[in-house]
Amino acid sequence: MTMTNKPHRNGRGLFLGALLGAVAGALLGRAAGSALFGAILGAVIGAAVLYRVNPGPWKRD
Repeated sequence: MTMTNKPHRNGRGLFLGALLGAVAGALLGRAAGSALFGAILGAVIGAAVLYRVNPGPWKRD
């Protein structure tokens, strides 16, 4: 990997994924019987996915 090729990972994606995953997991978990477990599991999965996918920088040069 060269210096111009940065890995697609960032902290904002981690936060956004945790937030969206927790909300979605809580809604799905409530239907399954445990909103707390669903929220925790959803936050972990969502954070991992969006941390890797990376929504991109605010400023594009």
